[in-house]
This record gives sequence, structure tokens and C-alpha cells, in this order.
Amino acid sequence: MHAALDAFNIGANDVANSFATSVSSKSLTLRQACLAAAVCEFLGAVLVGARVADTIKNGIIKLTVFEGNAGVQLLAFTVALSVSAIWLMIATRLSWPVSTTYSIIAAVTGVGVALGGPEAVNWGWNGGKGLATIFAGLAIAPAISAGFAAVTYLFVKYGLLARKNPVMYTLIFSPLVFFTVTAVLTMSIIYKGAPSLGLTKLPKSTTAIAIVGSSLVIAALSIIFWLPYVYCKVVRKDYTLRFYHFFLGPLLWWRAAPADASELKADAAVPDYRIIQTDKEETTSRSDEESANEKSPEHAPAASPLANQVEKDDHPIDGPWASPSNLWIILRYKSIPFLYKTFTYGTSIDIHAAQAGKANTSEGRRITDMYKRAPQYPNEVEHLYSFIQVLTACTASFAHGANDVSNAIGPYAVIYTVWKSGDSAASKAPVPVWILAFGGVMIVIGLATYGYNIMKVLGNKITLHSPSRGFTMELGSAITVVLASQYGLPVSTTMCITGATMGVALCNGDFRAVNWRALGWILLGWILTVPIVGTIAGCVMGIILNAPHFVR
Repeated sequence: MHAALDAFNIGANDVANSFATSVSSKSLTLRQACLAAAVCEFLGAVLVGARVADTIKNGIIKLTVFEGNAGVQLLAFTVALSVSAIWLMIATRLSWPVSTTYSIIAAVTGVGVALGGPEAVNWGWNGGKGLATIFAGLAIAPAISAGFAAVTYLFVKYGLLARKNPVMYTLIFSPLVFFTVTAVLTMSIIYKGAPSLGLTKLPKSTTAIAIVGSSLVIAALSIIFWLPYVYCKVVRKDYTLRFYHFFLGPLLWWRAAPADASELKADAAVPDYRIIQTDKEETTSRSDEESANEKSPEHAPAASPLANQVEKDDHPIDGPWASPSNLWIILRYKSIPFLYKTFTYGTSIDIHAAQAGKANTSEGRRITDMYKRAPQYPNEVEHLYSFIQVLTACTASFAHGANDVSNAIGPYAVIYTVWKSGDSAASKAPVPVWILAFGGVMIVIGLATYGYNIMKVLGNKITLHSPSRGFTMELGSAITVVLASQYGLPVSTTMCITGATMGVALCNGDFRAVNWRALGWILLGWILTVPIVGTIAGCVMGIILNAPHFVR
């Protein structure tokens, strides 16, 4: 049960943190993000997830503390998993995007101290696997990812976005962008996202060929299929184009645009990625509204303020509720819609409104002022980057499902192995595929039902988001994870994406373009995780071990 709760909260906290950037920039809707996570997280966990889990997470404590006692080992990991799951639930409820990796490590540390005292824990660096890495990661991960994300965004900003014709510059250099992004994402899969395939053991030449080959293939496909599709949609303003036309590829070059396309605005055929409207757009909107009011009859009755608040019942109950007709009304028009609304609430909430805060409040005015300090680029050019952002988000989700699902199912795999064999687990424990599938399903359910509670304090709550900013944030985070895996640096994906968000935000050239209060709240959650989870896990383990018992 607590393994399921832990996996649920990894989806609600960790995965929600990963997809908050794509949802906030409007590259994906909340439901699309949940669908993408359902596919990528589950496939990552089942297809290439670790078939063997570390018995002692990250080597924080020594295996000898269990003294070969299978019952104590079973109890220890049950306590660690339970405390970690409960803390993650509390953090998610408080909208704290904490690190799920740090949570389970802290729980195992507390259990280790309860069993063998302070000397049972590796407090130092220990080759990147000691407890000191936990605290070092609080600064290392955000700082490195902020640097990479900022450099990447500055290249995009001044090399493409700031040009007189940013659409054409982006189209011309798009194959290079796809090549670079694919190279980074391929490295993230090789070095972190496919533990069961043993790709890290391949010769360096083979790895280099795989990275370059994959990148060239994606760059070529972008030229053949993506380039003509977006050219017709953005440049020719073909609003009749549908997603399945993408597969026509080069044939789209000969597709004629609608007759009235030349009369449309530049962004008529693409979605609106703007978070706020400019003063000019607001003035135009007000003028249209005033014109409409002038044309309307002066004697038109004003709508009652309560009219929109009163819920109209199109299917009222008439007569005894137990009559067949009323039972059908209750089932068809009352119960089923209520259940549907309840179970889909997590995917139907307006994340952008929640991030912007309530109108006419101090928070709402403060965030609106923050938005105005970040420039917004034309929709037609932002639309081009939305495809790349979806690619980075889905690849990161696949790697997360393959690697970080072990935070929940790793301890459970140890518990299952000890329970099944009756013997203490060795330093490695086998992970059955059904446990990986179980963890993947619970992660997806967590994101779909409760992930909104984390997303609403990220993304546009920290700084203004857009597809061009979002993809550089995710790319900077991915570069950090790749480098960290090579040099044994302690990083968390949660901290990487938060640091990358801050780095890109500072590229606006105004410190007030960042919500420092929200970042402080997030940092507080990171800092409190280790001492709180470790202390509670240690206390619970100590109480149970020393409780009165009558069987020796």
C-alpha cells in the first residue's frame, strides 16, 4: 500500500514538476501532458526500467547493520517506504515540489541510524554516494542547470528570436536545433534513462555513433516532414491543415493555401501562446466591446449577477425519487456526471489561472507585474518551438520512468524478495516486471489526479513561460543530468528543472521577472525534506524495535 502511495506521489510531485514547464508554456494541455506521461513513464518503467534495484538506496548505509536478520530488513524498508510516502503526500498537499530521491534516501538514513547508530551511515562524499552529496546537491543541481539553460536560451534569443524575421531564421536553423536537442536527449537515455539495457557499458566509439546517428536521423526527418508542415501552417497561414497532414511530408510544398489566407493575421493559423495580452491588444479588445455595446439596444436588460452562479437543473426529480424514471435521472444525469467530474478534476483545472493568482489581489497584481517584465515573442515563432519542447518533455518522461521509478519500487522489490525467500536480501534485489508496471501505473495516476497541486506553484508562478523558453529550460536540465551521471555529481531532476527555470528567467534582464518568494518556498521544501523524513523514520524504527514483545 505504501509503495503504491509512494509511486502515486512521485507522479503527483516529481512528474508534475517535469511537465509543469510544457503545460505552463501552452505547448501541451494538462490532459495532453497526462496522456504523454501515461505512455512515456509506463513504457520507460516497463521496457528499460532497472531489473535490479539497489538494496541500500545509493549506498547511504551499510548492509551489515541488518546483521543477516531478514525480519529486521523487512521492517526497515517498510518503515522507510511508509515514512517517505507520507512525507511526499504532505509535501504535495502543501504544494512543495520536493525531491522524491532525497525523501527515500533520508528515510533509509534514519532507519540506518536507528539500527546501527551514527557510524552506520556514510556521512561523507563517499564517491558521490554519501550523505554529504544530499546537501551539496541543493546548490550543485540548480546552479549548473541554471547556467546551461541560460546559455542555451541566450543563443536562441539573440541568434533567432531577436531577428527582424525570427520565423524564417528559426525555420532555416531548425535542423541544427533538432540535431542538438536529439543528441542531448539520446545521451540522457544512454547514461541514465535505460538502466536495464546496459548502454553505459558500450564502447565509446559505439556510443558516439549512436548519438550522432540518432541526431542525424531526427534532423533529416524534421526536414522531410516537420519543415513543410510548419511552413504551410505558419508562413502560408493554412488554417485548414490538420495534424494528420504532417505525414504527407514533401507533398505539402505543393499544397495551396486558402484563398483568404493573405487577409489573415500572421498568427491566425497557430494557437495563442501568450500568457498576458499586450496593451495594444487590450485596447483593440476594449474598442470592439465598446462598438458592440453601442450597437446593442439601450433598453436591453442587464444580466443579474446571480444568473451565472445559479446552477440550472435540466433534469429535475419529479415525484418519488424511487420511481423508475427518477432512478434513471439520478443515475444518468446526476451520479455519472458527478463521478466523471470528480475523477477528471485533476486534468480539467485551469493551471494558468491558478499560477497567475486571483485577480485584484496583491498576489495577482505582483505576478502580473512580473509577467510584464518578460518580453513575449510572436505566436507564429513560438509555435515552432512548441514541437521541440514536446520532444524534450516526452524524452525526459521516458528517462524518468526508466530510472526514478526505482525510488518507489526499489524498496518494495527488497521487501518482496525478503518476504518470498525468507532470507536477507543481498546488495542487489531482482525487480519483477509486474512491479515495474505497477509503479508506472501509480505514477501516471498520481500525475492525472493530484499533479495540478504542484504545477500551480511552478511554471508561470516563477516566471513567464513560452515554448522558446520552455524547451531551453528542459534542455538545460537534461544537459545537467547527463553531465552529472558522468562525473558522479548528486543532482535531482526536480532541482535541475527549477534551477533551469530561474536561469532562463534571469535572461530577461530584470530581477523582478522572477518570483523569488515562490522560489524561497520551494527551497524550504528541499531543505526540510532530509531532516524531517530522516528523524521520523529513525524514531518509528526505534520505537518498533524496542517495543515490548513476548517472542524471542
